[in-house]
Amino acid sequence: MLRSLLAPLRLATVGVVLLVAVVVVLLTRQTDQFLEVPDVAHSLTGAIRVPGHTRTQDGGGIYYVDVVVKKASLLESTFSFLRPEGSKVIPKHDFVPRGLSYRQQLKLESETMNVSQRKASVVALRALGYKVQAREAGVRIVDVDTRSHAHGILRAHDLIVSADGRPIHSQNDLFLVLAHHQVGDVVRIRIRRGTRLLTFKIRTIADEQDPSRAIIGVIPFEAVDARLPVHIRFNLNRNVGGPSAGLAFALEVLEQSGRDVDHGLKVAATGEIQLDGSVTRIGGVKQKTIGARQAHVDAFLVPVDGDNAQVAKRYAHGLRIIPVKTFQQALQALATLRAKA
Repeated sequence: MLRSLLAPLRLATVGVVLLVAVVVVLLTRQTDQFLEVPDVAHSLTGAIRVPGHTRTQDGGGIYYVDVVVKKASLLESTFSFLRPEGSKVIPKHDFVPRGLSYRQQLKLESETMNVSQRKASVVALRALGYKVQAREAGVRIVDVDTRSHAHGILRAHDLIVSADGRPIHSQNDLFLVLAHHQVGDVVRIRIRRGTRLLTFKIRTIADEQDPSRAIIGVIPFEAVDARLPVHIRFNLNRNVGGPSAGLAFALEVLEQSGRDVDHGLKVAATGEIQLDGSVTRIGGVKQKTIGARQAHVDAFLVPVDGDNAQVAKRYAHGLRIIPVKTFQQALQALATLRAKA
């Protein structure tokens, strides 16, 4: 009798152990997919400093929004109901552009954030009446992979002028050229180093994350040449990257310069800002709208460009969405904005 009772108990114990093992594997095993997760909007108060000025303390504030991007576990990739609200599973190629490795993409995101801060400073200072000389200077190398054939040939700060004879004006231009190459192909890269123009033939290597993808092993990023009359300090104290906080940065620079932009309201903003003051589309609008809602801000400024405004309104759930095309339009909208009764 005792033996007949122990047999089912042993089977049940084995079943539980196997179930726990499966859950552990699903939780810890990462896939080749990424997960975009909403992150609550963050106040920029104290994150930007303009010498000689003090921000008005009126209870308001400018907020920026971002998206947490992480590798999806097998469990998260398989079962949607186990993901945080508003999360989205994306394939690797949607996060890592062709021609870059995952590690390089993270460095590129950081450099893009620096460029965004520089553009925001230019636009904000111009709005304050400063005459600021600034221009887009092409695509510059921020780093060279030590395992690549470009190591020891190309250098950080080299400006890429062309690839395979095609002019390179943006990162996407370079990615498109590389997309036509196989691993082991030779790419002709022309660069400007100081005052010299140099041409090199670089053999491509395989991306560590995707062996079928050909890369030259450099991190290219947009270069902006600007002479700022005021030294503006950025200190976000967070591991964030990308260009989408540009509009929020420009608004906060004005606030830190003594100009009342938020009028005592909590205002979140997203959008890549360009040197001419235009506000262009960004990614992850759904997640960023949810993050703005979670911060209980009074309004959320988003680009008109693309479908950004439409997507934001779809997930606003009562949050005021203000579509904008330019920085000046954002300032005009905020000047007439009133708190809800």
